Amino acid sequence: MATITDARVIVTSPGRNFVTLKITTSDGVTGLGDATLNGRELAVAGYLRDHVVPLLIGRDPARIEDTWQYLYKGAYWRRGPVTMTAIAAVDTALWDIKGKVAGLPLYELLGGKAREGAMVYGHASGGDVAELLDDIARFRDLGYQAIRAQAAVPGTPGSYGVRHGRGVYEPANASLPDEQMWSTEAYLDFAPGYLAAVRERFGFHFHLLHDVHHRLTPTEAGRLGRRLEDLRLFWMEDPTPAELQESFRQIRQATTTPIAVGEVFNSIWDCQQLITERLIDYIRVSVVHAGGITHVRRIFNLAELYQVRTGSHGATDLSPVSMAAAVHLDVTVPNFGVQEYMEHEPVTHEVFRPTYELRDGALHPSTAPGLGVEMDEEAAAHFPYEPKYLPVSRRADGSVHDW
Repeated sequence: MATITDARVIVTSPGRNFVTLKITTSDGVTGLGDATLNGRELAVAGYLRDHVVPLLIGRDPARIEDTWQYLYKGAYWRRGPVTMTAIAAVDTALWDIKGKVAGLPLYELLGGKAREGAMVYGHASGGDVAELLDDIARFRDLGYQAIRAQAAVPGTPGSYGVRHGRGVYEPANASLPDEQMWSTEAYLDFAPGYLAAVRERFGFHFHLLHDVHHRLTPTEAGRLGRRLEDLRLFWMEDPTPAELQESFRQIRQATTTPIAVGEVFNSIWDCQQLITERLIDYIRVSVVHAGGITHVRRIFNLAELYQVRTGSHGATDLSPVSMAAAVHLDVTVPNFGVQEYMEHEPVTHEVFRPTYELRDGALHPSTAPGLGVEMDEEAAAHFPYEPKYLPVSRRADGSVHDW
């Protein structure tokens, strides 16, 4: 029987910070797991090095479910983003190993394909409406079938989701948090107009998405949803902070605009009420932040029972390792909806070498055994960790708001 003989945490910053767990077995098989928690990367790296890695040595890598339960229940202090991201890294690496031992791509171990590829949505944005429309046109020309639209609110530096220049949008960009001014009133006045402009120019022959990013009260979100109904959004994302799951009932009663939420969720219990009471339409948990493939499958299976579809988080704070895991899972689940996808900077691929492919607005998983991602550790060593924080939003009166 093979055993785990080594587990190492690799922190590298090719374009942005990533934390990766590499597990090696006595047979010489290796597996990779993403452990990146944006803005809190070293907390997970320390948790893995100091508290998890010593527990892995000598364990059977094939016993994935047992290892998951051991790390979750055995810690006593359950859930939370640091713990669940660390568990996710172990879980994903073990699935990678299992695929390599079996000589099969991960999707085959998960039951085989239910679709050929996973439709993705791209991130169009602009400093004004004209720039946004040009960016929408760019994504349409690239073949995207689903596009998220965000534009800078005039006079509001804290507008979410707007990249600067033509590069990749990465909000974690300062050695200390960038404090940004936010006006909900200005946003609510402006956003419906630019989303209507997108539909007026491009019509309804593609899926249009919009991210509110937790910034509204349930009452405000209900009002916005009503104003957007004629635009037939694919979804309105994160309309209000989701700690109080019951608050989504008020939004649901106020509007028929579909609702997506969950990128900050870490477990099935964070979204149990939202799913079982069908207060949302799409669940956005990711493999890296919600306990790995093993636990995310449980969430997706629960969601299927209540006709809630998947829409997993897929920003650049997921390394190509967890993006690959997401695509393998996406093509196997019956209730797939859409997959968020942001291309990594070219420098990222000097370290991570994935073999999934983007074609015709969809990601297609690798047919290589396991996840289909290799990591160049020599290249990783050339990109040391750089402290980076996500921004903090403040209202005009100086009080802290949800970013």
